[in-house]
Amino acid sequence: MKKLIPQSIKNIYHLFQAIFANFWFGFPSRRLKVIGVTGTNGKTTTVQMIARILEEAGQKVAVSSTINFKIGDQEKVNVTKFTTLSSWQLQKFLREAAEANCEWVVLEVSSHSLDQNRVWGVRFNVAVITNITREHLDYHKTMKEYARVKEKLFAGLRKSGGFEKFRKSVSVVNLAMDFAENFLKYEADQVYGYAVRIPNKYKIPNTKYQTVVAENIKIGLNDSQFTVRDVPFELNLPGEFNIENALAAICVGLSQGISLEKISEALAKLKRVTGRMERIENNRGLEIIVDYAVTPDSLEKLYNYINKIRKAKRSDRAAEEESGWTAKVIAVFGACGERDRGKRPIMGEIVARYADYCFVTNEDPYNENPMQIIDEVFRGVINSKSQTLNPKQIQNSVKREGVDAFRILDRREAIKKALRIAKPGDIVVVTGKGAEETMAVGKKRIPWNDPKVIREVLSEIKKEESQ
Repeated sequence: MKKLIPQSIKNIYHLFQAIFANFWFGFPSRRLKVIGVTGTNGKTTTVQMIARILEEAGQKVAVSSTINFKIGDQEKVNVTKFTTLSSWQLQKFLREAAEANCEWVVLEVSSHSLDQNRVWGVRFNVAVITNITREHLDYHKTMKEYARVKEKLFAGLRKSGGFEKFRKSVSVVNLAMDFAENFLKYEADQVYGYAVRIPNKYKIPNTKYQTVVAENIKIGLNDSQFTVRDVPFELNLPGEFNIENALAAICVGLSQGISLEKISEALAKLKRVTGRMERIENNRGLEIIVDYAVTPDSLEKLYNYINKIRKAKRSDRAAEEESGWTAKVIAVFGACGERDRGKRPIMGEIVARYADYCFVTNEDPYNENPMQIIDEVFRGVINSKSQTLNPKQIQNSVKREGVDAFRILDRREAIKKALRIAKPGDIVVVTGKGAEETMAVGKKRIPWNDPKVIREVLSEIKKEESQ
C-alpha cells in the first residue's frame, strides 16, 4: 500500500510530523549551533573531523552520524540504518543535546531527509557539501534533481539580520565537484571553497568566498600529509579523499576563529573512523581492509588507494625476493537492495578492474531477491570492459566465473573463501557495510558486523588448519 502513495504525498505527511515534533520538543535547535554535512561520500568522516576540531577548541559537541550518536562524552552506536534520524527522533536528540549544555551539534544530513522534510525546523548555522556523485537515482531519478535536493541545506542559510543577529551562517563547498556553482550561489555570512586541486575557473581571485587548498601532499599507506597556508597537517587516514574531507572540516574550524595550528593538532589526534578504511589485525600476513564504500565513486577511490598498497608491497617484496611477485587483491562486495539498480553492474565493473578475485555476495537485500542483486552486480564483473582501459588492461580485468569470480549468497561463506585463498602479502577488501551492526533482510534486522565476522572466520580457519 505504501508503495502506491506518491512520494510527494508522503513528504507532506513527513512535513506535518516534523512540525509537530518541533513544537513538542520546543524547537531545540534554536538553543544550539548546528552544522549540517551532506554529500554522496565522506559525510561520516567529515562529521567526526569537525567534531574533533570543536572539542579540541574546548566546545561541548553532540554528533549524529551513520555510525554513532554522541552527546558530550556519552556515545552509542547507530543501529537504525538511517544516516539521518526521523524528525521525531532528531528533535528528541537535539533537545537532549541542548539539555546537556552542548554548544554544537554536527549532523550528517542525507538527501532523503532533505527531500522528506525530516530536518524541517532545524536552524543550520553551517552547511557543508562534500561531493556529488552517482547515488540514489532510484529515488531522485536524475543527478540534477539529486543535486537540487542537496541544495535545500544551503537554501536554509541566511545572512544574519533581523531576529537572528546572533546567528552567523557559513557555507562550505567542494570546488572540485560537479554542481559546485549550484551551491556557491547561496548567500551566507561566510562562504568557503575547498579542493585538493582547484579547477581553473575558480583560481581567479574571488571576493565572494575564501579558498582552502591542500599543498605539498604526501600520501602514505597508513597516513596522509599536506599543508594549508604553510601550516603542516598529518592525518592517521590514508587517501586523497580523506584530505578532501579534512579540508571541509578545516573550513568549518576557520569559520569559527580556530587557528590552523589548533586545527592541525586536533586532526592529528583523530583515529581512524570505524568501518572506514579499517584494518583488521591478523597473524596470516594479510592486509585486510573493511570499508563502507557503497557507490561507484567511493569504490573507485578506495581501489585506487588499494592499488598503491599493491605497488608498495610489490616494490618491497621484489627487493627481497623475486621481481615477478605481486600482491593479489581479493574483493568481497555486493549491493544494497531497494536502491539504485543501475549502479550495480557499474560497481561490479569497477571492482573487477582492480581486483584479482571477486566474491559477489549478499549485503542488505531488504525486500529484494538477494540472488537477483548479486546477479546484477556480477554482470558488471564478468563484462568488465571500460573505455578508460587499454586492450591489455581489459584482458586482465575480464573475470571467469568459478576461476576468479564467484557468486556466493552467504556473506560469511564468501568472506571465509576469500580469506582461505589469500596468501601472505595479499590484500583482502570487504566493502559495503563498514561498521554496521545489522543486515536488513526483509523486515528483519539480522545481527551482523563485518570486522567481527572476519575475526571469527580467521579463528575458525586457524582452528581447522591445526586439526
